[in-house]
Amino acid sequence: MSRVINRILVTNDDGIDAPGIKLLENIALSLCSDVWVVAPTSERSGAGHSISLTNPIRSKKLSEKKFEVEGTPTDCVLMGLWQFMGEDQLPDLVLSGINSGANLAEDVSYSGTIAAAMEATLMGIPAISLSQVRPPRGKTDFLSAKEHAQKLVHKLVKLEDWPKDSLININFPDCSGKETAGIEVTSQGHRPPGSFTIEPRVDARNQPYYWVRINHIQGNELPGTDLSAIALNKISVTTIKMNFTDEKWNDSLKTVLQ
Repeated sequence: MSRVINRILVTNDDGIDAPGIKLLENIALSLCSDVWVVAPTSERSGAGHSISLTNPIRSKKLSEKKFEVEGTPTDCVLMGLWQFMGEDQLPDLVLSGINSGANLAEDVSYSGTIAAAMEATLMGIPAISLSQVRPPRGKTDFLSAKEHAQKLVHKLVKLEDWPKDSLININFPDCSGKETAGIEVTSQGHRPPGSFTIEPRVDARNQPYYWVRINHIQGNELPGTDLSAIALNKISVTTIKMNFTDEKWNDSLKTVLQ
């Protein structure tokens, strides 16, 4: 028997008006009619799994089931679950994205898109994060996601044995739907160090300021990883477990520390 989906929460880190979240809302509506959208007022890329502990969270109701939140993606999930829906009416699924840009390899540590899915997972709610790879300095066209995302999500929600402490991270390659070379279940890759650096600049008043510069270094596209799948124009589907414990190292430490 397929998983019953009666209510879905949709969120992202690109902001309430981002084109990707509109695509994802339509996918959610193809699964059920009770779809709620709660997303940041503006882009919060790189927010990671952060929450607003020292600042108030403000929100605006845009329609019956659509809200914008002045906060992080994690804040949006918390507001959706506890404020807008209510503890006794939690969703059966949380969808986060569709992000403009990849969330591969170490991006998992920074991504607000994935963090929103993590927060749902901590609540025991199945969650999927979705991202569309874009060309360097280019515009995201969502062609692969438009062609394949809905069918893929429909397949995934049928899973009965969804672990309570895991989520699914999907990345669509930067190519047309027809050029997409299938789906691969992958492990999280690891790029060479140095993808994020600091670029110093000087403003009009001769005061220094800084940008975080993103320059993903090519390499380490090992077979079976998300990086390899995307390089081959495949859709990458990666399971992410919330328990970060390195069990193998734990066993080693027990021997050393006894």
